[in-house]
Amino acid sequence: MPHYPCMVPPPPTSALAPVNAAHCRVVFGAASGMMRNGPLGPHLAVALPVFGGEAHEELLASAEVTPLCEGGAVFRTDTRVAGFVLAPMEADLEAAARDLYVRIFAAAHGHHLYRVWNYVPQINAVEGDLENYRRFCRGRSVAFEQHFGDSFRRQLPAASAVGTPTGPLAAAFVAGLTAPRHCENPRQVPAFEYPPAYGPRPPTFSRATLVSEDGRHELFISGTAAIRGHATVAAHDLAAQLACTRDNLHVIAATAGAGADFGAADGWQRTLKVYVRRDTDLLQVRNDLERHLLRPGDEATYLQADLCRAELLVEIEAVLSRQ
Repeated sequence: MPHYPCMVPPPPTSALAPVNAAHCRVVFGAASGMMRNGPLGPHLAVALPVFGGEAHEELLASAEVTPLCEGGAVFRTDTRVAGFVLAPMEADLEAAARDLYVRIFAAAHGHHLYRVWNYVPQINAVEGDLENYRRFCRGRSVAFEQHFGDSFRRQLPAASAVGTPTGPLAAAFVAGLTAPRHCENPRQVPAFEYPPAYGPRPPTFSRATLVSEDGRHELFISGTAAIRGHATVAAHDLAAQLACTRDNLHVIAATAGAGADFGAADGWQRTLKVYVRRDTDLLQVRNDLERHLLRPGDEATYLQADLCRAELLVEIEAVLSRQ
């Protein structure tokens, strides 16, 4: 296993006057996944083409950054930890997934995981009779079980896993001291309870995670697609998948306390990332969401990505926040 000494957490530091404050960012549209450094500090570059929208990058935290090292960086405030980790380019995917999460657990030591974004190279490709997504899921699940024991399913944060055309495997995360509430969609089987038909280990994430801290509420909604129970709805039918995905977003938001209208009526600030498999579908996806979901003030970014099931054409994730 590669050694990444700087991922071991240093003593907590204060966010009030950080000596070397930086911005933990994920930047899309890169030719390949890599860690880059710049005037705002190190960031994770991801090989997902940007179709359009509000932003070409995602800001996870503004904090004090730990010393840079091969394979990732960690940013700390007095209450939160954010960061990103990358696997070696040629690493075995399953072993790399397990190692990435071991490093995330070390970096987030003493904190609760709120959200993880996974970028899986060639997610639908098959190697050794097992799809890459399922190999990733097995490595991730083993890491959770080894770290948390038999109760690991109660520790699962919101998450997404989308496919990039090139490697390496990478992940970004946010964690904090405040205990969150993990939520499930009553119309879906929890991902961590999927039957063996979906792979030797089920995906390990919750449908959403709610963090309430100092009067502020932040709802991380996992990558959401056209799935009911555990089955795909309307395979390869974009219009039907969009309708089911929107409905799932409304249901999980209501279940988590943001209201049946996906937070619109209660003043939640809504930021969405929309993953579209085929570039020819972008116009239909944008028109559908602008008609049926988006409101003035929403921020939406459209990215091209392969998804966790080959028959899925669109996936949407969101962060909702309000005071």
